[in-house]
Amino acid sequence: MYLELVLHFYMGMEMRYAPVYFAFSLAAGCLFSALILVLPPRAGDVTIRVAAGLVTLLYGVELVAKSILQTYYPLSILGTASGNRLTDYANVIAEQVAVMVPVLALLLLPFVLLLIFFGRIIGDLHPNRRLAGLALAAAAAFHLLGVGIVHLPWQGDLTPGALYQMDSAIDDQAEQLGLWTMLRLDVQHMIIPPKSNLSNDFSAIEGLGSSDDGGGTGGADSAGSTAPAEPEEPAEEEPVVDTSPNVMDVDLAALAESTSSDSVAWLANYFNSVAPTNKNEYTGMFEGYNVIQVVMEGFSGYAIDPELTPTLYKLAHEGFVFNNYYTALHFTSTSNGECQTLLGLYPQNGSPITMKRTGELGTNVYFSLAQQLGRLGYQVYGYHNNQNMYGRHESHTNLGYTWKQYVPGRNDDPDTLTCEENSSGTDRLWPQRDKYMMEISVDDYLSSDAPFHVYYLTVSGHTRYGWNRVANQYKDLVSELPYSETTQAYVAAAAIEVDRALEYLIQRLDEAGKLENTLIIATGDHIPYSDVDVIEELAGKEFGTSEALSAINESSIDFDVYKNTLIMWSASMEEPVEVDKVCCQVDILPTVSNLLGLEYDSRMLAGSDILSDSEGLVVFSSRCWKTDRGFYNRFTQTFTPAEGVAMTAEEQAQYVDAMKQLVGYKLDSTAHIVENDFYDIVFGEAG
Repeated sequence: MYLELVLHFYMGMEMRYAPVYFAFSLAAGCLFSALILVLPPRAGDVTIRVAAGLVTLLYGVELVAKSILQTYYPLSILGTASGNRLTDYANVIAEQVAVMVPVLALLLLPFVLLLIFFGRIIGDLHPNRRLAGLALAAAAAFHLLGVGIVHLPWQGDLTPGALYQMDSAIDDQAEQLGLWTMLRLDVQHMIIPPKSNLSNDFSAIEGLGSSDDGGGTGGADSAGSTAPAEPEEPAEEEPVVDTSPNVMDVDLAALAESTSSDSVAWLANYFNSVAPTNKNEYTGMFEGYNVIQVVMEGFSGYAIDPELTPTLYKLAHEGFVFNNYYTALHFTSTSNGECQTLLGLYPQNGSPITMKRTGELGTNVYFSLAQQLGRLGYQVYGYHNNQNMYGRHESHTNLGYTWKQYVPGRNDDPDTLTCEENSSGTDRLWPQRDKYMMEISVDDYLSSDAPFHVYYLTVSGHTRYGWNRVANQYKDLVSELPYSETTQAYVAAAAIEVDRALEYLIQRLDEAGKLENTLIIATGDHIPYSDVDVIEELAGKEFGTSEALSAINESSIDFDVYKNTLIMWSASMEEPVEVDKVCCQVDILPTVSNLLGLEYDSRMLAGSDILSDSEGLVVFSSRCWKTDRGFYNRFTQTFTPAEGVAMTAEEQAQYVDAMKQLVGYKLDSTAHIVENDFYDIVFGEAG
């Protein structure tokens, strides 16, 4: 109970759920007591000390993990944590622990008192089966009490009752059920998966977000010009634009009827009810082009500057210009950004980690650009100037990339990415330079006559920000900026370095005569969430605290902190195209698929073509959401219409209820797609 209270106070969690985690805490305490009371005296003495120490350590580790990695670590993904070689970030961990000394000391207090005053507090422990039985009965009673409290009629979109049946939304589980119960449920669901409460009533969402329901925005608008009402001469006949839906010849209704899997049937019925997006004037605009996609570590568009980052500025302002683009935080930061960008799906908010899981299962990711373009004969390469974190070697190879990343001890292997080492050649330098990654990889694909698709995941902009080996290169350029040294170093490492990398890439494409027919896509994986002060300095406005954002405590932040820059640019574009639609990372894949004229089914992705006439949508981790018609705050359960949007109270209520249902389906469908290999069921033979 004490550990839960410290955790909840420190993380600024709601205290109204205290009865829930108090009951479950008492149940756990009584269970531990019952086990200790049947042990011999010496074993009981040792066990009570060890148990108290381990439980305290567990809470401390989870608190540090949440503060640094933006998420709690359920026991089911401890393998991922160890595989991510967190020793590389030992300095980051040490700095965070130093900051958290007061709260960690508070967590340790009962354990220290137990060690000092054990004899006086506990006395001599002797086996006592009767007392152990009473403790066991008390544990059962408190557990049943907790279950009863959970199922009270709590108010809200996510309630303790709903969370108790879920294997996702672990932040909400920790807040409402307690950290201990979240971890217990994680282990429980590893053995017995939770029952799916899938609703097959999709009537509320049919047609939602299409232009027909009033939610469309008319797509992109480049010049805003109007034609004269009565032209003096006959106007040239406008070419006919194909506005048929972007769907494939798939009988989803038949699949739902024929399958024995409830999850597959639910997915088929759900996708069959989703309004597809239509083809438009931009369909096939870049058909046959080479495609280079860059996901930039910790990038925020607020750092773009016409003088300091001229290449980024050019690409952001001379191609498609997305004025309302967001990179919302979801589970597991960089990996979640890749999941949204590469799969067009929201990551599962809990264990297992979606991108890693696709590699573990060999899931058919049919709509990934690597798969789509690979089927057309493109060379497909992927590069990351870091080691194998989040199981990328398996997941990105499964995506279809010839994947190259750093592998310790194999710097001369042609199948790995050569990294910069110190003069002795024994230690990899950190952080690696993004420009160097471009320099050593570009000849892999420029030397061939075949079209290519290349994916780069950068690392120079990784937290923490200071005068490291990358930032030091540009210190003279940023030292006069009116910002703190942390922000100056961030601009140097996270913006200027990637700017120079893109400048080099464009130069080499131009020299090879391949710039005009290459589409460049670039965006951040996530914002620098551990350093909100940095974004606030660059943006000139306040968004909330770093602590709130690191914990994804979206109840107390300004969601504009997630506003970012999405680059879609080709040298062949004669003028920029302004797009005001609300959009986010999951929309990149369907938008690019349409621009390339690829055959895909827009119903089966969480995102939608930004350039279509459908309504824009951004879903945040907390299940707050924003559309072209307004913003819904899950915490206050209020909807604020966008400027110029008029809705009656009845229309607003109906719209919000339908959108909440659709948002839930978008978030929940990913796990069902991956675990059931849904795309393989639909397209396996075709792939």
